[in-house]
Amino acid sequence: MRVVLDATAIPPSLGGVGRYVAELAPALVLAGIDLVVVCQQRDVDEFAARLPPARVVAAPRWIAGRVQRLVWEQVMLPGIVRRLRGDVLHSPHYTTPARVGAAQVVTLHDATFFSAPEMHSRLKRRFFQTAIRRAVARADALVVPSEATRSEVVRFVGGDLDLFHVAHHGVDQDTFHTVDTVERKRVAASLGLEGRRYIAFLGTLEPRKNVPALVRGWVAAVDGTEDPPVLVLAGGPGWDTNIDAAVAAVPAGLQVVRPGYLPFNDLAGYLAGAEVVAYPSLGEGFGLPVLEAMACGAAVLTTRELSLPEVGGDAVAYCGTSADEIRVELDSLLRDPARRADLAVRGVARAATFTWASTAAAHALAYEAAMRRHRH
Repeated sequence: MRVVLDATAIPPSLGGVGRYVAELAPALVLAGIDLVVVCQQRDVDEFAARLPPARVVAAPRWIAGRVQRLVWEQVMLPGIVRRLRGDVLHSPHYTTPARVGAAQVVTLHDATFFSAPEMHSRLKRRFFQTAIRRAVARADALVVPSEATRSEVVRFVGGDLDLFHVAHHGVDQDTFHTVDTVERKRVAASLGLEGRRYIAFLGTLEPRKNVPALVRGWVAAVDGTEDPPVLVLAGGPGWDTNIDAAVAAVPAGLQVVRPGYLPFNDLAGYLAGAEVVAYPSLGEGFGLPVLEAMACGAAVLTTRELSLPEVGGDAVAYCGTSADEIRVELDSLLRDPARRADLAVRGVARAATFTWASTAAAHALAYEAAMRRHRH
């Protein structure tokens, strides 16, 4: 069985979907899958470093634009799959060609385009709703990162339950792991927080991350307290236009730090050094930032929306999505160091059960099922 993995849709930063593909590919090879990755020219070195070079094929440079890539996917990718003698085409980001001649597997990361459309722009919502419907209709197997995502896709789109294969993401233990006090202090100093306590958020600043409510909840929990912890909003700029207003309303005496992207080598120290890692999302297809924070030994506060309890289990604290509900649980955690320490221990143990080897094994089952369905 030869699998062709189309990695051309992943973003240059390798964030989100890119992380999934970059970690999955070598795990598939280690699992014994005959894998060929087709990627953008800019990503050849990245994948070549992770895989034997013979397993990486560069797509033409002109597909760097989104529209051009979609045209290439429909018109030219099927021919590449045939030339590579692929038995399975895995499209890891919603879209797939109309006709391929090989079994087709599509990963659907998220169903909030249907369940919470207000969290997405109109154009993005329409595009991904259409892509999900087409994938359900065309694919021989569908990979989803959580039971919650499977349930939501079936609820809004339908589809044969046998099509769906749940493959929880893994955690990169080389990057996300417990660190010593020296490393925590180094990262804090790099953020201008030497000797300061802080609450950490890590993620793209988009509406579903619920950052304005986090800002207001943090203010209500710490304003007027002695040595109030700083709130650090780390991650890529998104399109939540309400964050600036929430930060502007923060009272004097409280500090919000917005460092943008952090160096990968700083993430473990950043997460492990926080009093609490707060991730009050309105809904996730999986919730990789929660898992990564757990692996670093952080006390995590998140919500019970969609997939997040599948990731956190009993190793995280939960809150509602409103500012007041965040305030209550954040205040409780800040006052209870013993509980934070217990969550840190539980988080490390639970995170260790989420491996990319297990993710690859679930994908292998999806590939085999797709080939059986395609033959019939």
